[in-house]
Amino acid sequence: MNRWVLQHYTDAGVWVRSRTDRLATRLAARTAARSDRGQTSFEYLGIAVVIAVIIGVLAGTTDIGTKIKDAITDTISKITSGSGK
Repeated sequence: MNRWVLQHYTDAGVWVRSRTDRLATRLAARTAARSDRGQTSFEYLGIAVVIAVIIGVLAGTTDIGTKIKDAITDTISKITSGSGK
């Protein structure tokens, strides 16, 4: 084989290998990022459910629960009425 042909053949092989390695790295990073997508939403949902259960138990069984419920209701009514106080 001609030396010029061999050099260009080798260069092309190195170029193709480097491109495929870069592409594989990018695809792996995308796949890893997609596997975590939405995870935070489920964590927040879990926290909200736990808080709702705790408030529900307190509201049904203790006087503290009634005070919390009244405070939340009052705050919501202040916000929706637009008084800002």
